[in-house]
Amino acid sequence: MSFLDNLRAIVGDTHVWAGADAAPYLTDWRERYSGRAQAVVGPGSTDEVAAVVRLCAAAGVPIVPQGGNTGLCGGATPDDSGRAIVLSLRRMNRIRAVDPRNDSMDVEAGCALQAVQEAAREAGRLFPLSLGSEGSCTIGGNLATNAGGTQVLRYGTMRELALGLEVVTASGDIWRGLRGLRKDNTGYDLRDLFIGSEGTLGIITAATLKLYPRPAATCTALVALTSIDAAVALLSLARRGFGASLTAFELMAGDCLAAVVRTFPEQRLPFDAGAATLPWHVLLELSDSESEAHARDRLETVLGEAVASDGVRDVAIASSVAQSRALWHLRESIPLAEKAAGKAVKHDISIPVSHMADFVRDTNEALQQAFPGVRHVIFGHLGDGNLHYNVAPGAGWSEASLLARQDAIFELVHTHVSRAGGSISAEHGVGQLKREALVRFKDPVELAMMHTLKRALDPHGIMNPGKVLIAHP
Repeated sequence: MSFLDNLRAIVGDTHVWAGADAAPYLTDWRERYSGRAQAVVGPGSTDEVAAVVRLCAAAGVPIVPQGGNTGLCGGATPDDSGRAIVLSLRRMNRIRAVDPRNDSMDVEAGCALQAVQEAAREAGRLFPLSLGSEGSCTIGGNLATNAGGTQVLRYGTMRELALGLEVVTASGDIWRGLRGLRKDNTGYDLRDLFIGSEGTLGIITAATLKLYPRPAATCTALVALTSIDAAVALLSLARRGFGASLTAFELMAGDCLAAVVRTFPEQRLPFDAGAATLPWHVLLELSDSESEAHARDRLETVLGEAVASDGVRDVAIASSVAQSRALWHLRESIPLAEKAAGKAVKHDISIPVSHMADFVRDTNEALQQAFPGVRHVIFGHLGDGNLHYNVAPGAGWSEASLLARQDAIFELVHTHVSRAGGSISAEHGVGQLKREALVRFKDPVELAMMHTLKRALDPHGIMNPGKVLIAHP
């Protein structure tokens, strides 16, 4: 039998797709990367994944794992060689078990994040990861990129939200590491090794996830500010006033929100014209274990103190669930408004919060000197130092002319990130987009250890080749 016939024998004829059926899997969400593949394969179980990997290992066929295909760095897109298969995990979408007493649940990698949130809610619990793409992104992809989202400030990234993993190795063995334990000190932490590896070491097929008690109430507020310095000061005040109850703290440039309102006219800013046009806004959320009245009283007290300080010009506190959702919808619509305006040069970076204001000022100035007229599209999770620092076409720039200077823009921004003691990837991963930059900005000893791990766990280099690491040195 041919290689494709053997694949069909493993997963069934209707779960090996080629031609037009495969096309949606071959281009990334941003439409920046497109590739070719022998086929797209949709296994329905971990045993089928393992059998597909063994077949590919024997034939030397590369494997590109893919979840919801919502990644932003080309990490789940095949190259142009046409040699690889895309292994889609969307059929593996079962909630295997929910254990409310242990505050944990076992889910398959193809589960949409929203389905996991709803399963936790039905059990009276909270799974706190929240992303704009939660209706289509999958748990496997969230784990592969160590996703963060809007509530990292309180709950951490996926690395903190996963207790155990089930993984198919590059040789087709199955590591059955689903454990609902908070403590397991029996050797190397393999779980953390596979989380964030973008499918380059093995394929995550299931996970044991942490659950939390649902808060009794949440309160949301949008704050208009004159500077990032004022936003950093407000963050310090909110941490002091709310402690662990501070769930989210999102920074948004005024231009970003203006773009949302232009693109989606049904959305509105809850401020008068003066405050609405201020250069910076913060969306913060407080979770409370007592009551809505208690939460609102705490929020009003702390924000009242903030308004009395310099830099804070106006505050809008949501008085209903609908108003809270509307405020969050503004924040979540920024990437959609940005996409509607055309392609930009995107940076997903982390900076020490204490250096954030200086970084933005210095990097904005350097970009304007080097590329006069470009637009700065800046928003992100200030509470954990994660900024989406994007550069878009401005006066005198076309989309094509900007993208032609992409490498130079990357170099400038990443150099400033490095000088500030930051990281060139905070939550989107490396994929294809940043693999060359990794060589430039990663500690060489750290990079050498990564190559050693890659050779040890994927000796034939079939697991998502060309992602994260350029090649075996």
